[in-house]
Amino acid sequence: MPETEAPRSDAPMMGAYATWTGTRRNLYALKRNDWRLLVTPDTLLFGCKVPPIWEDGSVAPYAVDNGAWGAHNRGIEWDGDAFEALVSRCVDPDWVVVPDIVAGGPASLERSLRWISKLRSMGVARMVLPVQDGMSVDDVRPLLGDDVGIFIGGDTEWKLETMPQWGALGAELGVLVHAGRVNSGKRIALCAESGIHSFDGTSCTRHAVNVEFLQWSRHKHRTTMGGHSWLRG
Repeated sequence: MPETEAPRSDAPMMGAYATWTGTRRNLYALKRNDWRLLVTPDTLLFGCKVPPIWEDGSVAPYAVDNGAWGAHNRGIEWDGDAFEALVSRCVDPDWVVVPDIVAGGPASLERSLRWISKLRSMGVARMVLPVQDGMSVDDVRPLLGDDVGIFIGGDTEWKLETMPQWGALGAELGVLVHAGRVNSGKRIALCAESGIHSFDGTSCTRHAVNVEFLQWSRHKHRTTMGGHSWLRG
């Protein structure tokens, strides 16, 4: 492990999510280190149960991603029907990512607005609104509340530059702030400095050995804003 000062023990660790994997070794490492799982429409195709389970058969705490990032990476159209089918099968997830358009700016927000109402009608109690390139605090503030938090998306440069302002908005309104695509100790540190409550990534999904290092970073860089009620249990 890197040699540096001891981790702070007087503040809660950020919630950490890894995309679901069927590899038992990885699931064991994630559960042992108090991580949570992220399920997407794609994970159902690879045998993921809903709710997802750990390698010992116990139910894992989890959140639901909309699958837009995966579709964007593969250059295919996002499948809203597959997402809706996934949500309809879920039982009490930590939160659900409102559908968006990667780096889509105003168009992304328009899509999200339509889906916020639909998700509420489906009984979703907690959701996070993706913020994307070109969105401002003033664009997003009116949409946040008891059942809507913030998901920091966007391209990498924009995400890292604007993370502090989203953390500040979350603190002002008392809503959950989650950062996507966090796969390094450096980004975990930035999340903590920005007052982020939780993050997700795929590095621990791919390789169990990465859990130890990122867990060390998670211990060291604890959130400045304290825990959030959505992440209890």
